[in-house]
Amino acid sequence: MNLYVGNLSPETTENDLRKLFSEFGELVSVRILKDIETGQSRGFGFVEMADKYSAYDAIDNIDATYLLGNIVSVKEAKTKTNDRNSNNNRRSFQQKKPFNRRF
Repeated sequence: MNLYVGNLSPETTENDLRKLFSEFGELVSVRILKDIETGQSRGFGFVEMADKYSAYDAIDNIDATYLLGNIVSVKEAKTKTNDRNSNNNRRSFQQKKPFNRRF
C-alpha cells in the first residue's frame, strides 16, 4: 500500500522515514520528492508498505505527530490515472465559433 507523507521539514531524509515507518511493518520503497532545479525537498514523499494493515497502523500512529520539528500528515496515496477523460469535472476544450455581425 502506498502512503503519502506531507509537511516534511527540509532536513528530513529518506532514511529518517525508513526508520520511522519500519517500526510498523515491511517497507517496499521510500521516496522524498525533490525540486529539479534546486535539489531541495519539496516537503512531501511516499512510503510503500508491503501489507495494508501495517500501513493503516502506520497512518494511525504517525499522522499528526512531530518529525524533525514539523507535524507530518500521513494518508493513503491516491492512484495516478493517465486517462484524461476519467475526471468528470473537467470540461473538454471547445473552440468558440466566430461572431458574425449582420448589418
